[in-house]
Order: sequence, then C-alpha cells, then structure tokens
Amino acid sequence: MPQLELRTASECRFDFLALGSLVQRFDPGLVPLHEASRFERHCSGAEYNPAANLAKCFGLRAAVASAISEYPPGWWIESEVRRAGVTGLYKRFPYDGVHGPRMANTYSDRGIGVRGPEVWYDRANEAGALLAPGDFDWRRRFQEDGVRWFHSGGIFASLSPSTSALILEGMKAARSAGTVVSYDLNFRKRLWDASPGGSARALEVNRGIASQVDVLIGNEEDLQLGLGIKGPDVPAAHSAMDTQAFRSAIESAHKAYPNLKAVATTLRQVHSASRHTWKALLWLDGRFHETPAMELDVHDRIGGGDGFAAGLVFGLLTGESPESALRLGWAHGALLTTYPGDITMARLEQVRALAQGGSARVVR
Repeated sequence: MPQLELRTASECRFDFLALGSLVQRFDPGLVPLHEASRFERHCSGAEYNPAANLAKCFGLRAAVASAISEYPPGWWIESEVRRAGVTGLYKRFPYDGVHGPRMANTYSDRGIGVRGPEVWYDRANEAGALLAPGDFDWRRRFQEDGVRWFHSGGIFASLSPSTSALILEGMKAARSAGTVVSYDLNFRKRLWDASPGGSARALEVNRGIASQVDVLIGNEEDLQLGLGIKGPDVPAAHSAMDTQAFRSAIESAHKAYPNLKAVATTLRQVHSASRHTWKALLWLDGRFHETPAMELDVHDRIGGGDGFAAGLVFGLLTGESPESALRLGWAHGALLTTYPGDITMARLEQVRALAQGGSARVVR
C-alpha cells in the first residue's frame, strides 16, 4: 500500500499551493436572490478557500496561483487574498470595460428552514477560464521555492479545456518534485454542461487528473458522476450517514487508481436549510477512519467542505494521526458553517476543542 510521503517544512517556502479561479460571492443573507437589493461580498474560490483557511486558522504558509483582471473587483480580490495571509501568484489580464476578461461572480442566498439555499453562477468571460499551460513557472515553484502540498479541483477543471490541461501540467511538475497532490472532485453539472464537450468531457478530464493524484476528496455522487465509479445498489431509504456505500466506492476508486494514497469525504444529511447532521470519512494507507455524527445549526453552509479539507490537510501536514487529522477537518468544517462567508473565522484552539468533543457552552 503506497504511503503518503511529505517534504519537510524546512526545504519548502510554501506548505500549500492551490491552483484555481478567484471569484466574488454575493450573499443577500436570508433574502431570496430574486428579491435582494443588498449583498455582502466575499472573496472565494473552491480551490482558494482551503488555502485561505490554512493561512488564517492554522498558520500555514499558503499560496494561490490564479488570474487577476486589472479593474476594481480584481484589485479588491487581490487585497482580500493578502488580508487572509495567502501569497498570490497571478497571471494578470487587462480589462477594457467591454470584452473583459472579468472576475467571476457567484450569487448564493442562505435559505432557512424548508427553503433551501440557491446558488447562481455568473462566470461568462472570466479571466480564470483563460489560464492555460505555460502561464506559471512550475519549476521555480516546486523545485526552487519548494511546496509541500499542491491542490486543485473540479470546478476549476470544468471552466475550459485549458484549465484542466493546466491542472495536469501543475500536478506532473509537483509529483516530479516530491510534492503531495490533492484534488477535490467538486462535480458541478451546470458548469460542466456549459463548458466545451459538456458533462461527457468531465469523465475524461477527471480520470486523467485522478491518475496524478495522491489525495482525492469527494462524496459518493462526485465519484459516480465525476469518475464513473459505481457504488453498490443501496435502498432509497438508507441513511445519509451510512458510510458503507462510500467505503465500497473508495475501494473501487483505489482499484481503478492505485496511485491514490488517501480518499476523504464529508457526509451531510439535510433536515432543513438550518439543521444538518454531519460526519466525515477518511481512507488512508488502506484503513478507514470515521468520525461521529454531529448536529449542526447552520448559518451559512457555503464553504463547509473546503473547511473540512483545510483541517484534514493541516493534520496530515503536521504529523497528526489519521484519526486526529480527520477530526480536525470535521470540526473545522462544522465551525465554518456557523460564520458568514466562505473563509474561516475560527481559532485553532476552538477547532481542537471541538475535535476533541468540546461543546457550545460559553467560554469565560
């Protein structure tokens, strides 16, 4: 069974480098999007969020490779990345006010009770989709600077053929330098359908990427739709907290991709927009690890999965046991759903306390 081997911190400038598109997320809170006139603006990105979480909460040296358009939204995002403590490595695009390219927007309200949240994409002509092989000096980053962990995801891969090719280019350079490579499948059918080749291309792209990955993150649906991994037939009434189906899917994934050293997921049973049950599962070095179920009172569910990924990566990078690393991810992802926005507001001691069984009693 292949083992997860990490470069030492002393030989690397960065603990974590993410590759993906940066976006503005507009959040009207409890007001439905079609009625909203006021929004909170959050800097976000499915691949960037774990980097920001690792820098802000966990104190790691994180970076993001992305695109910036030279106009106010791009400058605001660049400032927010700095404020999170993340080093930005950018390809810059001029903005002409008519044709762009521009920074992408996403719109998502929070829902409440029986009304679920809605997410709408506004990503036409975004700069991130124009990124392509050759845009970043991977040799400098992985060989000269040194990076311990490289991460990307399925949302960035779906944006264009050039972004998926760039992911593969970066992953191959990372592997040649001994850097751990992770990929969050994050299958979004609407994004794949809108890209050249549609959803059919998703299988080809994700399969090629999965062959270069050490750590794969994704739920049972991601594995089925993103990689074509078929799980066992499960009765429709089975509990969303039952991990047996996902365990079988993981075993199938490892048979198809023997390079995989770890696979992780969160499981979420949605009772209402405001009340979820949450747990996590990790397969590492041939063994399964599972957290208890936790009841969540959800303020903003966007970013919880990225919060899980960050806590897990932190635990693995800092030598925690697999069980402890999983619990750190589970606890941090749970805490992230209690904050507005996509990026953590947690302190590390709060994450550790919850991971070890802490409660919501007042801290004096």
